[in-house]
Amino acid sequence: MKIGKVTVPRTAICTADEDTIVVRGKDLCRELIGKLSFTEYFHLLLTGKHPTPAALAVLDATLVAIAEHGLVPSVQASRMTFAAAPDALQGAVAAGILGCGSVILGASETAGRLFLEIEARMQAGESPDDAALFVVRAWREAKRPIPGYGHPLHKKRDPRVDALFAVARTQGTDLRYVTIAEAVERAIPKVLGRELNLNVSAAIPAVLLGAGFPIESMRGVPILARTAGLIAHLYEETQMPIGFALSYQAESAVEYVGDLPPGVAIKQE
Repeated sequence: MKIGKVTVPRTAICTADEDTIVVRGKDLCRELIGKLSFTEYFHLLLTGKHPTPAALAVLDATLVAIAEHGLVPSVQASRMTFAAAPDALQGAVAAGILGCGSVILGASETAGRLFLEIEARMQAGESPDDAALFVVRAWREAKRPIPGYGHPLHKKRDPRVDALFAVARTQGTDLRYVTIAEAVERAIPKVLGRELNLNVSAAIPAVLLGAGFPIESMRGVPILARTAGLIAHLYEETQMPIGFALSYQAESAVEYVGDLPPGVAIKQE
């Protein structure tokens, strides 16, 4: 049964024969291995183009910024999975990555789309502040959360934000999305009645869009970065196991509020 218009599968990423592996038009063994860093190679794989020095620096900075932030939910899920199945590293990594959604990690893509919506109004002649206020208000009226603002730990600006913005400024990339991100930060109190400051999930698209990174793959950056962090946590799990301790702490902290059968009393500790 034919579904869609395409009937011949095609790819421009990789081909190979007995002697040569070609990736994005380059000989893997002669032109890429030992010649490119992994971040350069990722950019080439994704876009088919070598990154400019500025784009490489910004992409590298975002990967470093988001790879690790302690025992966040994705790490806890990964370590508890590994404790139960220590023979399945891939399953434990997948358990952590599967939580990449609109709240955790995936917020970078949504924030980037918010910025692009604001940019479209700016191209029609609105100022960054007016455009940001209009779009933020429209998103709230549609009951859509404003991604990339507010943080449970970093009540002021997430410290990673200014570090990433500094890299973008030093490298001379397009700062229009940084301007937009800060305009959203100013608009939020006017719409929500309280401050929500920039966090890393908004800083990532602000600097990457300015370096020409495609919005369609924005979520892939935190996924790639967090994969590295998870592997580190899983190695530590082999040396200093806490997966079952995390499970125990979670169970101990839960208060049961449901019904009990007649005559049954459960003592909660």
